[in-house]
Amino acid sequence: MKAKDRRRQRKKQNKILSIAAVILGMAAVGAVIYLAGFSREDAACASPEELLVEYMNHISKQEYEEMYEMLNIKASGNITQQNFIKRNSAIYEGIETRNMTITVTAYDEEQRTVFYRTSFDTVAGRISFDNKAVFQKGKENYELIWDDSLIFPGLDSTDKVRISVIQAKRGEILDRNGRVLAGAGVASSVGIVPGKLENREEAIPTIAELLELEPDVIEKKLSAQWVKDDFFVPILTLPKVQELEVLAQNPASGLLQEWERQEKLLAIPGVMLSDTEVREYPLGEAAAHLIGYVQSVTAEDLEEHAGEGYTTASVIGRNGIEGLFEKELKGEDGCRIYIMDSNGNEKETLACILVKHGQTIQLTVDANLQTALYEQFKEEKSCSVAMNPYTGEVLALVSTPSYDNNDFIMGLSNEQWTALNEQEGKPLYNRFRQVWCPGSTFKPITAVVGLESGAIDPAEDYGDSGLRWQKDASWGSYYVTTLHAYEPVILENALIYSDNIYFAKAALKIGTEDMEYYLTKLGFNKELPFETQMAVSQYTNAEHIETEIQLADSGYGQGEILVNPLHMACIYSAFCNKGNIIKPYLIFQKDVTAEYWITEACSEETADQVLEGLKKVVNDSRGTGYAAHRNDIVLAGKTGTAEIKASQEDTSGTELGWFVVLTAEETEEHPILIVTMAEDVKGRGGSGNVVRKDSQVLEAWFYGN
Repeated sequence: MKAKDRRRQRKKQNKILSIAAVILGMAAVGAVIYLAGFSREDAACASPEELLVEYMNHISKQEYEEMYEMLNIKASGNITQQNFIKRNSAIYEGIETRNMTITVTAYDEEQRTVFYRTSFDTVAGRISFDNKAVFQKGKENYELIWDDSLIFPGLDSTDKVRISVIQAKRGEILDRNGRVLAGAGVASSVGIVPGKLENREEAIPTIAELLELEPDVIEKKLSAQWVKDDFFVPILTLPKVQELEVLAQNPASGLLQEWERQEKLLAIPGVMLSDTEVREYPLGEAAAHLIGYVQSVTAEDLEEHAGEGYTTASVIGRNGIEGLFEKELKGEDGCRIYIMDSNGNEKETLACILVKHGQTIQLTVDANLQTALYEQFKEEKSCSVAMNPYTGEVLALVSTPSYDNNDFIMGLSNEQWTALNEQEGKPLYNRFRQVWCPGSTFKPITAVVGLESGAIDPAEDYGDSGLRWQKDASWGSYYVTTLHAYEPVILENALIYSDNIYFAKAALKIGTEDMEYYLTKLGFNKELPFETQMAVSQYTNAEHIETEIQLADSGYGQGEILVNPLHMACIYSAFCNKGNIIKPYLIFQKDVTAEYWITEACSEETADQVLEGLKKVVNDSRGTGYAAHRNDIVLAGKTGTAEIKASQEDTSGTELGWFVVLTAEETEEHPILIVTMAEDVKGRGGSGNVVRKDSQVLEAWFYGN
């Protein structure tokens, strides 16, 4: 349908003038029109004020042909329809004009001039200005005399409307001591200057092979409309490698290979390397699961976050702190719209939004401790949590094996992505957010429940049951087993020797109802109040603990008990805080004030009594955690080995090794509580392997601070 036909059709459909428009035509001063559907009976009867409203209404709808039809072409300098549309669309759409309103302030009938004030939103904020529009009486109706100043006052035909974007700097992520965990780094942008590329048919496949890309990917980039022969066309971002770094590194580090690759690229005429700023993660694998990474936004991101300031050049946080605090880290880009004359001089700023750089996020994490834990366990499938048990400051969150989050900044090939996902150790899997069978590290929790409920008398001797026990014949072939015989069989010794039978009996004395009640009180089946969401700890897969055997197994951390490592750390903090469970937190605060998640989780007497047993686990030569004993600092703790198998007879199952260790005296200058879980420790020293490695971490912690 032609533009004239469309106008005739609208004339027939819009027979009734809006009351607001009529009032505007009569008053001609001070009325505001929101451009949401102006109508008129006949152009011949329309006043210049009404015609101006219709013209502005077409701008909002991008109906440039209809706008052109309203002009007196001769008086408008004989501008062609093509040039008119090109000029108007480029400006109005380029600055993203929307929500336009107009206020007619005066009308000079003699000069046929409408004075008005217009206002509209743009990519750089709202623009408002006073202007005038001159009409001329045509054969049938009034016609608008157009020139560039109708778009903006003072805009000449040779002027250009420019947009300048000032990109916000992404905020840094720091550790508690100000060490950068995520910040600005430098990489090498590999690009091609098309006009200097020799023997293109051979060069592009060679470049593609070195960059591990398909030749079509490079060809597509070089064929973009904006590309000219002397332009630098970015192809891929590679790590920045300097010769001195290569000489200082072990050849196995990969720096030498990267250096050689870049040298081969530079040997190809037309290929250039240029420094470019990228996000950098100095700790790499040691903190990847905690920090996460950023990536370039996708079309889906732009759709999901429409109106939030993202462009095709933006990055967005994925996972970890980068994703959790995306809004704070991102900042807001600055934008300015201005008029530039033909000589390149700026004439006037029309709108401006000041740049707001992203916030700095400082964590409670200690980078040295984070790295020490990673280095000890990087070959394991494990996770570690460290915290200050008196304040709740989380000092480390580690998951191994890990991945280098810097690789995501450079861009992973399909082969690299597939390899990461198919590795046996699942390096992308964040283990510290999950729940795990706790094994014997749960026994102090059973002790708390037993003492609080009154079911356990710490001095009661349960008697020697041997290394294999069942309640009665109703259990059939099922027995609870333990590793050590000792006397007397009381609570403290049961903790020292990690006696499964004692805690199975204790659980039966407690009973299902009290066990569930007190575990719920200790935070089971509840969301952990923490910045990063953790899986919820549980005591059963069903609504309740269903059998005696399940209850007995629960007493020593088997059955269907699953605990998140950070939750475990919080529960153990009660032994340092007179029975109060600390609330963990990750964002650094200068003035530290302890806040409790669960007050009076147990009595001070219960907390002290269990803590004394945990001290002996580490400091008594008979204790399962004695390998962590120190002469200079009093530690307390509990080891644990959780069996993961299909049945009691299953000999092919695996084992999880646990160790919880904490400074046991409030006067300690550098208090710490560490919870570590390692998978597949069967035949590799069990939990003793974890104790040994955590002991090395503690050595670095106490003498590194």
